[in-house]
Amino acid sequence: MSGGVDSSVAAALLKKQGYFVLGGFMKNFSPESWEGVLDADCPWEQDFVDVRAVCENLGIECRSFNFEREYKEKVIEYFFAEYAAGRTPNPDIMCNKEIKFKLFLEKAIELGFDYIATGHYARIRNTPQPPLNLRGGAGELYQLLKGLDPKKDQSYFLCTLTQEQLSKTLFPIGHLRKIEVRELAKKFGLPNAKKKDSQGICFIGHVNIREFLKQRIPERVGEIVDPSGRVIGQHRGAWYYTIGQRHGLGLGGGEPYYITKKDVINNVITVNNYSLSEIEGLHSKSATLRDIHWINEPPQFPLSCKAKIRYQQPDQICSIFPPLEGEGKEGVRVQFKSPQFAIAPGQSVVFYDHDQVLGGGIIA
Repeated sequence: MSGGVDSSVAAALLKKQGYFVLGGFMKNFSPESWEGVLDADCPWEQDFVDVRAVCENLGIECRSFNFEREYKEKVIEYFFAEYAAGRTPNPDIMCNKEIKFKLFLEKAIELGFDYIATGHYARIRNTPQPPLNLRGGAGELYQLLKGLDPKKDQSYFLCTLTQEQLSKTLFPIGHLRKIEVRELAKKFGLPNAKKKDSQGICFIGHVNIREFLKQRIPERVGEIVDPSGRVIGQHRGAWYYTIGQRHGLGLGGGEPYYITKKDVINNVITVNNYSLSEIEGLHSKSATLRDIHWINEPPQFPLSCKAKIRYQQPDQICSIFPPLEGEGKEGVRVQFKSPQFAIAPGQSVVFYDHDQVLGGGIIA
């Protein structure tokens, strides 16, 4: 339980359905644990107060778990390492992979619980599958599905979940729309029914990314060039920027410029104006992915499906192929039907078959 309305309603629904429920609060990050200066909205203390108030309201036990060390090692270090390498990471996906559905799940099982439940807008469908061995033992196949509220669907961030994790996870509000969750919070009389949704980086909050990165990756002035190599400005460090970025470049002239290329080794950023963006690399129909994960069995290639290269992007028609020779055996190639804007290394691409999440990978 995060202190927000979604996880609080999830707990209330489970108790109403007859489950024995414990409210677990994870303290993964706090300003006092950060060795630098943090100008971020990270109200973990108030969140814990809200969790305790909701648990008291529901008549369930509340416990706090401290995973700050593990969060720093698995999520924050990853975040900084990816930016330093010139890539654009997704810390929310990494947090789900390493903290919520790994450490937190392990702790729950250790304490004797059968499931963990979260307030994610996603669904799980389980169906019988053929016998798994010669002795005839059969199990269940778990499918991860989009949440029914298209504006709040969070399945994109859950693309690394495994069959084992899905078998021990519940998403009690995945079949609801946000407005219905708010109404249920009022109906249950939850003290945080009107609390605003959290924003920003998972467990850190809303933070100025550049200022946050500067504490580990110092500024270094570099050149901004146009496609011909002509210097048209300066920047404060190529690692602070991402492909497709428009704002914060400090270029005058009235024309919108977008970043089309980053060279972190030489600290050079290449930009182009909007009128030439499609022919100068801001749009692309293909991408090579690494760190591929399939929620169910790996598919046969080529695979026709849909994909997102960023959260809340409309599904894009695509085909998936094995990697070309020399690209490594573990990756895949994605060919989109339509050009995609700002395909940035480090971003996650998530594959879908209608509402079902097939898996995903990271842009190489």
